[in-house]
Amino acid sequence: MTDTSSGKGLSFVRRIYRPRIIGKAIGLIAAAAAVAPLQQPHWVWLLMLFNGLAWPHVAYHWARRSARPYQAELRNLQLDSVAAGFWAATMHFNPLPSLTILSMVTMNNVAAGGKPMVIRGMLAQLAGMLLSMALLGPGLQLHTSMAQVYASLPMLTLYPLALGWVCYQLAIQLADHKRQLSTLSRTDSLTGLLNHGSWKDLLQHKFQLSQQQQLPAVIALIDIDHFKAINDTYGHVVGDCVLRQLSHELQRSLREHDKAGRYGGDEFCLIFPDTHEAQACQAMERLRERVAAYRNPQLPGLRISLSIGLAAFRPGLASAEDWLLVADKALYSAKHQGRDQVNLARGEASTLRLAYPE
Repeated sequence: MTDTSSGKGLSFVRRIYRPRIIGKAIGLIAAAAAVAPLQQPHWVWLLMLFNGLAWPHVAYHWARRSARPYQAELRNLQLDSVAAGFWAATMHFNPLPSLTILSMVTMNNVAAGGKPMVIRGMLAQLAGMLLSMALLGPGLQLHTSMAQVYASLPMLTLYPLALGWVCYQLAIQLADHKRQLSTLSRTDSLTGLLNHGSWKDLLQHKFQLSQQQQLPAVIALIDIDHFKAINDTYGHVVGDCVLRQLSHELQRSLREHDKAGRYGGDEFCLIFPDTHEAQACQAMERLRERVAAYRNPQLPGLRISLSIGLAAFRPGLASAEDWLLVADKALYSAKHQGRDQVNLARGEASTLRLAYPE
């Protein structure tokens, strides 16, 4: 995790908060069981209670109110490492509780910052051990009693579950962000349709599929008539509204597997898979009529019309680019013949019908 912005930093602080509450509370049980037989001073117990019960809340509010929450939480993790080293030395390195606390803190460091954080954490643990030995003297207790084993079990079972749950939630969030980024990379930001590159990739795929399986398909290029005049007369804000209106009509009119994109500027593009010429022509004629009927009460003089060129897949086409060129020529012909019309390349189609939404 490298993002140090306030929003991401606060999210990081919130993710650490609950596992730290759980970890410190059950770590307190293991540490208390190991320290109890050693006759340590009263202040050690007060410090242990603070570290186990109060520190998670202090750390959370300290980081949350910091100008740089992410960096503040990394500092808190370093202090957790210092505390883990301190308690390991204070319990005279009793094997099971010491290794349990040290390994759980190291697990936190791995999840938070990988190798660099682990190295810093180990140095912080060493500093905590030296601090404890300087204050309380060195000691070595290599025997772990059954009571200390039982006291360590919650740390060995519950804390990994809590940390695993946090990692699982983070993985879900990352997967969702990845899907959102993938969608944004393929989508035109103004209209919400496929962008130029994504639609061209899809066209290539449909062309190859039609070639291999000899499936019918039709593509369409749509141009908003006199769009520059709309921008010049009403402004680019209105022009953008016209583009969004056409996008809305496309999404409303097409079937689920028909794919629409913004080819560029005021030009849109469509792929009709498993569709014959007449079916696509009927759908585009309905679209043209709907757009032509659009009225804006605040702009009574605004009129929108479409020129549309259609091209059906033909086995003789050499490439997807050739297929697109045929549609482009049909569009040019529609504009040349007076605009506000649907022009079908290669002659008239049959009268097959398909249920498009009205």
